[in-house]
Amino acid sequence: MVKLYAISILYKSANSAVWLKAAYDLQTFSFFQRGSVEEFMAFVSKTIVERTQTAARQSVKEGEYMCHVYVRGDNLAGVIISDHEYPQRVSHTLITKVLDEFTEKYPSHIWPTATEATITFNQVKTYLAKYQNPREADAMTKIQEELDETKIILHNTIEAVLDRGEKLDDLVAKSEGLSTQSKAFYKTARKTNSCCNFG
Repeated sequence: MVKLYAISILYKSANSAVWLKAAYDLQTFSFFQRGSVEEFMAFVSKTIVERTQTAARQSVKEGEYMCHVYVRGDNLAGVIISDHEYPQRVSHTLITKVLDEFTEKYPSHIWPTATEATITFNQVKTYLAKYQNPREADAMTKIQEELDETKIILHNTIEAVLDRGEKLDDLVAKSEGLSTQSKAFYKTARKTNSCCNFG
């Protein structure tokens, strides 16, 4: 079963990344896990954007998930979280399309001060639903061809993306963006190596 879990748009500043818009499809998780899973996917998305160079693409394997990230030359960034079955090229093509449409609606001068509350961009939800089936992306072959010349760096673990000596466990412990419940959930998932093994 091919699955897209999340599409996020962020703006990468000198020392951080800020949320502009995100959409999640977490129906495959139990109702009680969804809040923690969403928080953790947001945390991982932000962490990877902050550690991806400008004008670079990466795909990061983490447990049973793939985190695809693209930080454009203008520091607008997109992240897609999918399962391993979802085609990597389709994910990156979709990120490009989402960011291009976002730019048409919101010019670059507002990104540094915008927040998720001030941005209305429901296309992320629409795309998350529409592209659950990667065949829908066939219409995007033009962007696909442009992508073929682009190098996508593939990492087998999130640790490969982090700064030397950094550990995901430490980042989770220090994070202000994760609730106590989500941190406990992460620790349990780490121990049992279960559904939400981000790390």
